[in-house]
Amino acid sequence: VQLVESGGGLVQPGGSLRLSCAASGFTFSNYAMSWYRQAPGKERELVATTFSLGSSPYYVDSVKGRFTISRDNAKNTVYLQMNSLKPEDTAVYYCKVHNGMDYWGQGTQVTVSS
Repeated sequence: VQLVESGGGLVQPGGSLRLSCAASGFTFSNYAMSWYRQAPGKERELVATTFSLGSSPYYVDSVKGRFTISRDNAKNTVYLQMNSLKPEDTAVYYCKVHNGMDYWGQGTQVTVSS
């Protein structure tokens, strides 16, 4: 299993970023995929999950209405569209799949600052 995140960067408050996570080594369409984030000095938290069977995605309350998780099963890729970014969204963002055990990507840094 391999997960590779991309798309992070520095953005001003109110701006947008789209993160991507390219997956390989498993049947992507069969698994829920999640985005987590970890800010300095804080625990890693679940941000959003997209399920394999078309159920409504899950979002942590702090990102509802601003972030959208989506997946392209043909490309084995999960996305996180982040709009109206706030300084408190600054963190390293990770994608994760549970395939017998948790597999994580290397993370991508998102910094929201003026």
